[in-house]
Amino acid sequence: MTATLLATKRVEKPWGRHRLYPGFPDPVPGGEPIGEVWFQSPHPEEPELLIKYLFTSEKLSVQDHPSDAEARARGLPRGKDECWVILDAEPDSTIAIGPKAPLTADELRASALDGSIEHKLDWKPVKAGDFYYSHSGVIHAIGAGLTVIEVQQNSDVTYRLYDYGRGRELHLDDGVAVADLNPWTPPPMPGEVSPGRTILVEGPKFVLERWGGGTRKITLPEGKSGWLVPITGAGSVAGVRWHAGECVLISGSEELHAEAGSDLLFAYSGAQRL
Repeated sequence: MTATLLATKRVEKPWGRHRLYPGFPDPVPGGEPIGEVWFQSPHPEEPELLIKYLFTSEKLSVQDHPSDAEARARGLPRGKDECWVILDAEPDSTIAIGPKAPLTADELRASALDGSIEHKLDWKPVKAGDFYYSHSGVIHAIGAGLTVIEVQQNSDVTYRLYDYGRGRELHLDDGVAVADLNPWTPPPMPGEVSPGRTILVEGPKFVLERWGGGTRKITLPEGKSGWLVPITGAGSVAGVRWHAGECVLISGSEELHAEAGSDLLFAYSGAQRL
């Protein structure tokens, strides 16, 4: 087995924060707000998945992402399904996911241009511990006051439909073309399959599991990698020490040791659990 503690890439965003989350150093005084922390392998374009933390002080743009087929038709390696584990939320924090009612493509374009799209989305109140899966095409916007772990296909293609007048570029032609125009329906979540092991996502693009502390055997098929994301706690795998706020890329077979009370995410590409 090999285990690699991944490097972090801090990304400045206009909707980011100057006060982050325990375990992440704040920006320097007077510096630009940090909105994302990416965990990157030595060859960041290669892995099928990407893990991020998001820190929001304002709403993110209303946006969507292409499917694999739509991305490849545009010369891109893959589309973007993603999911969010909410770590912290202010009392009035929300996430918009899908429209309240079905839209036509023309209605979506017109409402994106006049700003009424913001009021046609289904803004759901969120709290720490909540979880959402957003497949490609879903129109969505992450709200303010949130700390989120995002697990996604390794693609940075985003079609921005509306940005609250911030002046950034919009991508209406592509965004409307790939949009799911119907209300969002949560996919089935298998739930707890054994003590300390809960399946949050089972395909089609990746599997996401949530584990408790203790010792467990990880066995990954040849050529497949797994991403260990400790939410709380600390431990080791294949001689690599890790703690909350880090991410470890794992391959092969080895024992994972996590202190009691740890809360861990483990992600890998594919449609079925190992």
